[in-house]
Amino acid sequence: MTKTAPTLDTHVVVVGAGPVGLMLAGELRLGGAQVTVLEQRHTPTTESRASTLHARTMDILHQRGLLTQLGNPPQGGPGHFGGMRLDLTSASPHSGQWKVPQARTEALLTRWATQLGAQILRGHQLVGLTQTDAHVIADVVADGHHHTVRAHYLIGCDGQTSTVRERGGFAFPGHDATKELLRADIADITIPDRRFERHPGGLAIASRGPSGITRVMVHRYGTPATPRTTDPTFEEVTTAWKHVTGEDLTHGRPTWLNAFGNACRQADRYRNGRILLAGDAAHHQMPVGGQALNLGLHDAFNLGWKLAAHLRGTAPPDLLDSYHNERHPVGTRILGNITAQALLLLGGPEVEPLRAVFGELLTLPPARTHLAAMISGLDHTYPPSPGHHHLVGTPIPYHHLHTTTETTDTFTPLQSGRGVLLNLTNNPALTQRATPWEDGRVHILHATVPPGTPPPAFTTALLRPDGHLAWADSTPTTLEAALHRWFGPPQAQPRTTTR
Repeated sequence: MTKTAPTLDTHVVVVGAGPVGLMLAGELRLGGAQVTVLEQRHTPTTESRASTLHARTMDILHQRGLLTQLGNPPQGGPGHFGGMRLDLTSASPHSGQWKVPQARTEALLTRWATQLGAQILRGHQLVGLTQTDAHVIADVVADGHHHTVRAHYLIGCDGQTSTVRERGGFAFPGHDATKELLRADIADITIPDRRFERHPGGLAIASRGPSGITRVMVHRYGTPATPRTTDPTFEEVTTAWKHVTGEDLTHGRPTWLNAFGNACRQADRYRNGRILLAGDAAHHQMPVGGQALNLGLHDAFNLGWKLAAHLRGTAPPDLLDSYHNERHPVGTRILGNITAQALLLLGGPEVEPLRAVFGELLTLPPARTHLAAMISGLDHTYPPSPGHHHLVGTPIPYHHLHTTTETTDTFTPLQSGRGVLLNLTNNPALTQRATPWEDGRVHILHATVPPGTPPPAFTTALLRPDGHLAWADSTPTTLEAALHRWFGPPQAQPRTTTR
């Protein structure tokens, strides 16, 4: 293997070109950072893999102008909690869940990130990294050649077996899988669709997609997880399926095989100096209800604008640290609900009394609303300062708006990746306070609510680039404090040095 001198300098190296890494690359480019994505696969995935996008993720795509490029994805039907039906209806305009194969999500985010100027290097495997006070050096192997990439920051979006997490000095407490589901996409079979059918011997799930491929998932009660370095065999899947359902699938043609278990781990921190983690590199969970992919995309949406502002030199000193402070508790909470669901889903007859109690609770509107918001990502609220408006820290609700020139909404002004001061009262004092930040960091939008439409629960709001409210309905003085907190000092002089 040939070793060469350093060949590339960049602001940020993102390791992993899955959906999380690609979302993060686009967010960083929106903020003006140079981004290089390293991906060990030579070609994009063609497997369906994670295929559920929840309401908060669809809101995010809307806020970046990407939603129309998805076309009209089908609704994913009712949600579930531990295999028990859960109505995911919410106030989001994208209420429910949406079926989008991972390959399609990756293609969309690849186009977006590269159009913004991100560089994606495929066939590049990270084999080591070194952190100094001024930069991170990534050791990379590509086409048999060993070279290095130097960056101000490096972010691991390289999945559950993350090399970045391992080499970057992150502890990863938790437990490995004790139970597992076998999963396969199979052509040339015709079997009934099954939605979390509990049989005496195990759990069976089957769904035939528009392409004619049937996805099956099966778990045999009491069977421990198998330590795996490769995917399961088709014979394992067909044997387990026949044991649980009595059906023979051996005549089918597998197009994808996979196994996943109830492992639960979370990095003790999401940042170690100039190295950060996002997505499955930061947390390992059973992908029940589609939460794993969505949780990772939300990590990227939180981190991208903060790191870009930090590199520009316009961020307050602790902005980058707020990534861990906000996202780690969210990850802990989601891992908790996934662990509860795994107990309900993969447990045998011994969990039936617990399932009966949960079944009763899910018929109560407050319980349904609470769990639906958690699953959908709509309740990811970041702690506000004491005394702030009750909506501060929450995602901006969707509302139609009118300006002097157009009809818009509360999502569309976020497409540029800037903060937004949404002034529904045309209060000149608030506009005057925010004007020093109208240098590319904050867009001031004067608007009104169309007659006959429900008004927001605020008259003026400051939105962070990720759509969470930073301030609402208060005095000009507290607005200025919020601008300092999230966007740095007024008229800061941009710089892209070795921050």
